[in-house]
Amino acid sequence: MNSAQQWLADYDATLARAAADAKAASAGLKHVNGTASSPRGEISVQVGPSGALVDIRLTPAARALEAEKLAQLILATTQQAQRMVGTQVMEIMTDYLGDGPALDFVRENMPVDTDEPGPQDDEDFFNNPRVIV
Repeated sequence: MNSAQQWLADYDATLARAAADAKAASAGLKHVNGTASSPRGEISVQVGPSGALVDIRLTPAARALEAEKLAQLILATTQQAQRMVGTQVMEIMTDYLGDGPALDFVRENMPVDTDEPGPQDDEDFFNNPRVIV
């Protein structure tokens, strides 16, 4: 086999590996989801691979909350689920892309994981709400 044929064979093998890796990453991303519940269980949410809200469940206890407090609780709980999704996406994309500029781009567009502990109770949460931008 001459050098041009070998180069083309190697290139075809590289493309086949890249296609297989992309297919595996895509399949993995389809199954990504995140779920979270509020500290007292008034609400639970599920978000899909993009972080979009897929499901929300309110218990009767949610009715006792004022509208603004309920809205804040829904947002905070949804953000928690989105951070879970972001972690899963980063794991899949790290395997697919490896370290480099492409992974940096993905990382920059993921929800920020604040590493802050969640509120201990609803009173603490509502007295010290996180600012949502």
